[in-house]
This record gives sequence, C-alpha cells and structure tokens, in this order.
Amino acid sequence: MRYRLLGKSGCAVSELCLGTMTFGAETDEAGSHQQLDLFVEAGGTLVDTADVYSAGVSEEIIGRWLADRPADVTESVVLATKGRFATDSRPNGNGLSARHLTRALDASLDRLGVDTVDLYQVHAFDPHTPMEETLRTLDGFVRAGKIRYYGLSNFTGWQLTKAVLTARALGLREPVTLQPQYSLIVREVEWEVVPAALDAGMGLLPWSPLGGGWLSGKYTRDQRPTGETRLGEDPGRGMEAYDRRGSDRTWRIIDAVERVATDRGISMAEVALAWVNNRPAVVSTILGARTTEQLAANLKAAELELTAEEQASLDGASDLAATDYPYGELGIEQRSRELAGG
Repeated sequence: MRYRLLGKSGCAVSELCLGTMTFGAETDEAGSHQQLDLFVEAGGTLVDTADVYSAGVSEEIIGRWLADRPADVTESVVLATKGRFATDSRPNGNGLSARHLTRALDASLDRLGVDTVDLYQVHAFDPHTPMEETLRTLDGFVRAGKIRYYGLSNFTGWQLTKAVLTARALGLREPVTLQPQYSLIVREVEWEVVPAALDAGMGLLPWSPLGGGWLSGKYTRDQRPTGETRLGEDPGRGMEAYDRRGSDRTWRIIDAVERVATDRGISMAEVALAWVNNRPAVVSTILGARTTEQLAANLKAAELELTAEEQASLDGASDLAATDYPYGELGIEQRSRELAGG
C-alpha cells in the first residue's frame, strides 16, 4: 500500500480508502468489522463514512469497532465523515447552514465515539446557504478541535473554485479534498472538476470507481441483472440503472477492461481501480464492498501498475467524444498558447 498526502495538508493517507456505505445495510456489523480489520491489516488508513449511511448506523458500527480494538490498531486510522443531507424532515434538517452542520457534526462525533474527526466533508452543494456561512462554520470546527481538515463532495468546478477563493478572501482554512464520482464510465469530471482541483491543490477521493459494479464484469449485454447484486435487486437504481447506464459506450469500456484483465490474469475490478487510482489529483480511491471477500479482491489493485499501452486502450475506449466546443479539440486549441508565437 502506498501513501499520499491529503491535498495541501501534511496528513498522509493510504492510496485506497474503505468506503462504508454498505455498513448496516448490505453488510451486517460482524461483516463490517471484518472489513475494517482486513483493511488496516493491509495497510489501509483512510476510512470514509457519512451521517446518512444507513441512517447513522454506519457511523455507529465504526464507533463500536474503534472502541473494541486496541489503540495500536486504530491509531493509524484517518477517519472521514460527511454532513449535508436530510437527518430529519424539518426545514433545517438538511443543508450547509451553520445550524444544520453544527448539529450534524455533533451527532456524528457521538455516534463515532470520538472527539475529533480527521476529515469532515460537506456532502453536496447547498444553493440556499451563503458560501461564507458554510466556510466560517467549517473553519470554526477546526478551531474548536472538532475536525482537523475539511473537504467537499459532489461540487462542480465553479462551486469548488468559489469555495477556495472565498476561503482565501476571508482568511479561512481552505478545503483539502473533493469527493466526486469518477470511473472509466464517469469521466465528465475531467472537463472542469479535475482542473479546478489541480489549480487549488486539492486531492480527489473518487467514489464509485467501479461504476456501481459495472466495471467488475457482473453485468452482461444479453441478460438483465438478477440475484444478489445491486441491480439484481433494483435494476432501476439511480445513476447505475441498467437501462440508463447500459449504453454502447459502457459495453465498449467493459470489453476493454476485460481484455486487459484477461491478458494479465487478474480481475476486471483490479484493472478499473488501478486506472482511477493513478489519474491526476487522485489521492485515495474509495472501495465499497458488500463482503470481506470482495474487499480483499479489490485491495489487490494497490499492487497493479498499468502499462502505457493498457492505459491508452482504456482511455480510448472510455473517451467521451466531446463536441468541438468547449471541451473538444477546437475548444482546447482555442485556449492554447504557443510561446514561440502563433
């Protein structure tokens, strides 16, 4: 396991992160604790959760694991959680206001059984709360010792840049990370979000790097999902829905991943994870597994280095074919500059 700095901070984290959205829902407490044990034994340090994962149960499960294991096991854990989405149905039960974030963080600390979390992330943008209010609140959490760093999640490029520049203008601490959806299937973040993160010196923590299971090879063109898979249980599940995601481009990507995996004698998941994990600005890729066996298989991605040829084949298969402007060839050419003139 390699380690990288958490954006412009001095905090080092493992290149693979344990995502815990399954804890308390698809994975029971015993299985969740097994995953945590396996992850830290493999050298993993960054553990990511959120207050809305299993309605807070994920945080509670992690809290009981932290309390049950000796300090020499838990000391290496860099703990991250998130707040923003609805924790109750009242008007102030969600959002990025000082009121909601303060209550959300206090509740998360209580469920986790800790005084401080290393990384507190706002789970999404809030169009109703002034950016200044949110950033002053987060800066106050750092000053109060409740969090050590803060990050953003699911922000667009302009939202990220506004947050960074507002923090600088107000003399506040800046966000160190952004958690976006990013995979061979979902590469749109490369148009604005990744450049904005690079410009700000922020690190990326990609979620859903296997495209909701698509890139692990579990789904096929000629058979709709069945059985104990996310889409087998709910084929219309959000962005991952079979009919929504099952485009010609997706199947082309899956074919390319399968070719690399077959040639190497490894799993498709390892290939897809290695691709994401070595993209510009990526600090730690979030693994989400139902079982300890799935997690063990995915952890092997830390050992995989793709060749230039393999990288090129995956890049080509997943190319978004942007139109000429503003992200296509002519738009890029328009923004370029030759120092020798022209």
